[in-house]
Amino acid sequence: MKDMVEKVESVEEKSELKNVDLEDLPHVGPAIAEKLREAGYTTVESIAVASPSELASIEGLSISESTAAKIIAAARKLASVGGFESGDRVLERRKKIGKITTGSKAFDELLGGGIETQAITELFGEFGSGKTQVCHQLAVNVQLPKEEGGLEGAVIVIDTENTFRPERIIQMAEGKGLDPQEVLKNIYVAQAYNSNHQMLLVDNAKELANKLKKEGKEVRLLIVDSLMAHFRAEYVGRGTLADRQQKLNKHLHDLLRFGELFNAAIVVTNQVQARPDVFYGDPTKPVGGHIVAHTATFRIYLKKSKGELRVARLIDSPHLPEGEALFKITEKGITDKK
Repeated sequence: MKDMVEKVESVEEKSELKNVDLEDLPHVGPAIAEKLREAGYTTVESIAVASPSELASIEGLSISESTAAKIIAAARKLASVGGFESGDRVLERRKKIGKITTGSKAFDELLGGGIETQAITELFGEFGSGKTQVCHQLAVNVQLPKEEGGLEGAVIVIDTENTFRPERIIQMAEGKGLDPQEVLKNIYVAQAYNSNHQMLLVDNAKELANKLKKEGKEVRLLIVDSLMAHFRAEYVGRGTLADRQQKLNKHLHDLLRFGELFNAAIVVTNQVQARPDVFYGDPTKPVGGHIVAHTATFRIYLKKSKGELRVARLIDSPHLPEGEALFKITEKGITDKK
C-alpha cells in the first residue's frame, strides 16, 4: 500500500513533465504497460480519455474495471483532463486549434478560417459534388506552411471506396508550387475492406501517428472517405439498425478522440439518400441518422453547379451561422470563383 501511495505521489510530482512512462501510473507494471502499448494505448493521454470497460476488455490484460478506473483517474490527473475549467481557460486552449485552408477564400470564410483541428467535419452530397476532391486538396494544403494556411503536417487517409488517386495529388501539389513526391511521402493511405477493418484502422492510425511524432512528423489531418459506405452495405434492414448505430457511434468517438490527442482535423465524407415524403424543396439528406448528425462538429452540404462550380452550404456548426460559398474545382485544385 505504501508503494502505491509513493507511486501516486511520484505521478503528481511529474505532472508538469511532458514525457511520462505508462509504468509511472499506479497499478501499471512492465507487463501491463506492454499490453497497453500493444493495444494502441502508448501515451498517458490515450489512457486518460479511455473508459474502464475499454481497458478491462483488452486481450491478455487481466485487470478488473475498478482497477482500470484507478489507472484512468491517475492518467487524467496527470494529463489534466476531465476536470472543470473556467471559460477564459477554454478560450486560451482553443487558441492552439489550427485551421487548414480549403484553397478557396469564400469556402474558408464560411468555415471561420478553414477546417478546424480537434473537430469532425462532415462533407456530404451526391456523386460528383466534390467531396473526394476537397479531401485530396486538404491532404495537400495541410502540408503548406502556416502562413499559407497549412499546418506543416502529415495526413492519414482511410479509403473505403478506393477513391484515393495519387495522380490527383500530384496535380494539386504542382498547383500549390510544392514538390509532388514530398507531398505524397507525407500521405499515409490504408484501404478499409469492411466496417470492422475501418474501425481497426483508427487504432492503427494512432500507432502510426505516435511513431511519426517520434520521428518529428505531426499528423494534423485524418480523412475517412467515405464514412458510411461499409456500414450501409453490411447492415441492411431495420433489424440491424441498432447494432449499426452502436458501432458507428464508437467509430465516430474514436475519430474525435484521435483529433483531440494529436490536435488533428478529422474530415469524413458521407453519402446521401432521397426522402420520398418531401414534395417541395431539396429531398436530399445525409445517411447515418442522428448519431452522425450529433457527433459531427461541422456539417457541409456540397452541391453541383454549372461546369466546374460547386456550392458549399454550412448546415450545422457550434458557433458559425448557416451560409453558402461558391468555389471552383479545376485541374490545379480548388480555387475561388473568378
